[in-house]
Amino acid sequence: MRTWAPRIRPGLTGDTARAMDEGLTWAAHAVWEGSAERLSPSVFGPGDGNLANYLWDGSLVRVVDFEDSGRSDRVFELAEITEHVGSWVEQPLDVAAFLRGFDLTSVETSRLREYRRLLALVWLVLLCRDAKGERRNPPGTVDRQAKRLTDLFQADT
Repeated sequence: MRTWAPRIRPGLTGDTARAMDEGLTWAAHAVWEGSAERLSPSVFGPGDGNLANYLWDGSLVRVVDFEDSGRSDRVFELAEITEHVGSWVEQPLDVAAFLRGFDLTSVETSRLREYRRLLALVWLVLLCRDAKGERRNPPGTVDRQAKRLTDLFQADT
C-alpha cells in the first residue's frame, strides 16, 4: 500500500497515519457520478458548517455567516454541518437525530455518505496543523478526527 501520510503531514504515525492513507487512497479512486444539480435540488447554502454560524430560537434557524455562501447542493450542506469540527469537538451534534429531520432519497443518502467522508478527510488534513504546534483545538483533536474518518469508512451511512 502506498503511504501518503508522510507527504501530507510528515510525522503522522499509527492510527492517524492509517486514516490519512485510507482517506487519500479513497479520494484518489472516488467516482462522483452525475451532476449534483440533477440528483438533488439546489439550495442557497452558507458553505460553512460551523454551528456557531446558525442561530436557533426554538422555532427558526437563522444563518449569520455568508462569507462562503452561494448556490449549493443540500446534501453537501448537510455533510458540511455534520462533519465540521465545530459540530463535534466540544459539544457533539447528534448527527443521526439531525439527519432524521430531512427526507433524503436513497441517492441522496448515498451521496451524503461520500460527502461526509470527503469533508472528514479535509478536516483531518486541516487539523494536522494542530499537530505542528498551531493549537486551535483541544489536545487529541487530530487523533479524534482520524477516528471519525475511519468510522465513516466502516459505516453504511
